[in-house]
Amino acid sequence: MVTTTEPAPSAVPIPTVVDAESDDPVTGAATADVASIELLGETIAYAGDGASVSGSTITIVSAGTYSVSGVLRDGQIIVDTPDEKTVALILNGVSITSSTSAPIYIINAEKVVITLADGTESTVTDGDAYALTDAESGEPNAAIFSNDDLTIGGNGALVVNANYNHGIASDDDLKITGGTINVSSVNDALKGKDSIVIQDGTVMLNAGGDGMHASNTDDAGKGNVSIEGGTLVITAALDGIQAETQLLVSGGDITVSSGGGSVNASQRADWGTWGQGNSAVEPDAAISAKGLKAGVDLTIENGTITIDSSDDAIHSNDRMTVNGGTIVIASGDDGLHADATLLINGGELAITKSYEGIESAAITINDGAIRVVSSDDGINTAGGADGSALGGRPGRNTFSDSGDYSLTITGGYVAVDALGDGIDSNGPIDMSDGVVLINGPTGNMNGALDYMGSFTITGGLLVAAGSSGMAQAPSESSTQHSVIVNFPSVMAAGTLVHMEAAVGQGVLTFAPVKDYQSIVVSSPELANGETYAIYVGGSSTGVVADSLYTGGSYAAGTRVTDLTISSIVTGVGNYGGFMRGRPGGGRP
Repeated sequence: MVTTTEPAPSAVPIPTVVDAESDDPVTGAATADVASIELLGETIAYAGDGASVSGSTITIVSAGTYSVSGVLRDGQIIVDTPDEKTVALILNGVSITSSTSAPIYIINAEKVVITLADGTESTVTDGDAYALTDAESGEPNAAIFSNDDLTIGGNGALVVNANYNHGIASDDDLKITGGTINVSSVNDALKGKDSIVIQDGTVMLNAGGDGMHASNTDDAGKGNVSIEGGTLVITAALDGIQAETQLLVSGGDITVSSGGGSVNASQRADWGTWGQGNSAVEPDAAISAKGLKAGVDLTIENGTITIDSSDDAIHSNDRMTVNGGTIVIASGDDGLHADATLLINGGELAITKSYEGIESAAITINDGAIRVVSSDDGINTAGGADGSALGGRPGRNTFSDSGDYSLTITGGYVAVDALGDGIDSNGPIDMSDGVVLINGPTGNMNGALDYMGSFTITGGLLVAAGSSGMAQAPSESSTQHSVIVNFPSVMAAGTLVHMEAAVGQGVLTFAPVKDYQSIVVSSPELANGETYAIYVGGSSTGVVADSLYTGGSYAAGTRVTDLTISSIVTGVGNYGGFMRGRPGGGRP
């Protein structure tokens, strides 16, 4: 027999404006103010006017706080209230299964907050086919589905097994403020149409689609994802985190594997389809398996991010800004890619594997510690839509020959190890400060530096070692002196190249990690009229990082030449006309 005892929601702090502190309305509520829902296998016991029971389905029709316990083998908890107040569900180690619909289905509410009770683990599981009440909308389409704002928090655990479509979905805002949440889904694990916010907790997602996706493309200011804290571990067949508009990472520890990881990408344009090794199968250009992806703006303020992706690791269809954080990337395509602009103001970035390391039409580096390993260009300024693929592989872009492309370096530390061009700019390069170290290509069809127009350097340290066939030095528009040395034969990887002034003061000791025949040096220590000796081989007692030795002493190897600085760019060796920049350089 169902008896009625009206819950007293007025005794519960129910916010009308939700913020981080008020997202858990059960805090401080008296036991008498919480209505109890007991799941009894095939039936449900409830006493109160705030909800009604029909067989194995309970429908909550009034705002308030409801504590749920027990097991429901095939049924639903439905929330359908017109109240402009919050419905709070406390899950006390429940197990809820529905074979034909969403086990937790929020049809209508101002807001629903699900609290995971301390020390408990709750499980929500759906079937692989739904009997939809609204076939046109296709909803509900998730094991936990809400038409309205949904917040999940607390200190307990939640396991979601989504066999039909998405794991947890909201047609408005989805927020996670705490708890340990583990979602396995055949499609997207978390889906918030207007926004997804992760403030805290441990969130583990295993998705057949996207790990999380904010999908609103119709309303300005919506379709956003914000990661503010917590621990995220995401394994996704497609994108790890996708925001249709803005993606902001301001904190947290994020680990993403997308598209099977960086091993799941073709290594050459003529090898066939991305994600299918050497297959000649016609690719689906709509496939996207990026680590972090934004449609308009992607900003990283802080946090620890580790990505292993078959497609771009961090991608924006428009602009990207990195202000801080620790980022480690292995990518089957680009490490960082922004179609329009890419700005790096700080942080620690290690791209351990990529096709091209950092790519955008306009790149500005103001600060930060950046290390790039690439099988093609290390840093590339070029433009193009991500959907246009080279040789048919989605994600490997085709670029036009014209555009407003530029690379600007005002500070920071950049170390590049590239099999293609170390730096490839389809427009000018301007460098005024910072450190740039390049271990460039061994093949003569690429160069450690490759640019169109001018490379104006006014400050900082530049060292670029690589092949000699396409070697370029900075332009004579520079105000800081540069030297280029093209050796008569190829030097073996690890062979030191040392430059010192006539008085014996060392300017540079560098040990390229690959075979090389050319080296470019620009340093504030180079002075007009000064003569410098160039050595190869020998040894150093200094400390080496990214091929550059600091401190210690140099034991001389073979003195190959002397050069006297006589102009902004001074060179030794056979340049083939490429020393001061060449027309038609800067290939994408």
